[in-house]
Amino acid sequence: MGTLLRLSRLIDGLSRLVGKTTLWLVLAASLISAANAVMRKAYNISSNAYLEIQWYLFAGVFLLGAGYVLMQNAHVRIDVVANKLKMRTRILIDIIGIVVFLLPMCWFMIEFSWPLVRNAFVSGEVSSNAGGLIRWPVYAMVPTGFALLALQAVSELIKRVAFLRGLAPNPLLRGGHDTGAAEHAAEGEAHK
Repeated sequence: MGTLLRLSRLIDGLSRLVGKTTLWLVLAASLISAANAVMRKAYNISSNAYLEIQWYLFAGVFLLGAGYVLMQNAHVRIDVVANKLKMRTRILIDIIGIVVFLLPMCWFMIEFSWPLVRNAFVSGEVSSNAGGLIRWPVYAMVPTGFALLALQAVSELIKRVAFLRGLAPNPLLRGGHDTGAAEHAAEGEAHK
């Protein structure tokens, strides 16, 4: 299990790096949006490329940052229900969700999107809008983002199994959903 936990830490490091890098995409999209608005209003100059690059950056934030969100435990949950469950039950639900839903969905999305990326790259597909951008970079974000999400899902699976075996801290008590931390802290400590 020690090797798997080291692998989990490496994946977490990658997710952290990618997640913090995507923050710069938000800044870039904001600056491009502001510059585009100023040029359009002040100088009556505009280009579809400015709009499309904003869409590409926005897509990058969500697709490339999904693994980081999962690592931070800031993804959507039904906390009203989850906080009433025992910690072991919540961890088991997470494990089932990762294995039965998340990993297969990631595999499907990678498998489905990769031919689109390849075809767009080979054909040199360009947006049909005047002044539009090439399409393959934004298409490539789909399999890349889901691959990063799948990697983080493996890391989360390792951490949850390690917690159940008493070898790691509770992965649910960090990030965006630790509202039940006080109630479950004693239970988590008793479980170790």
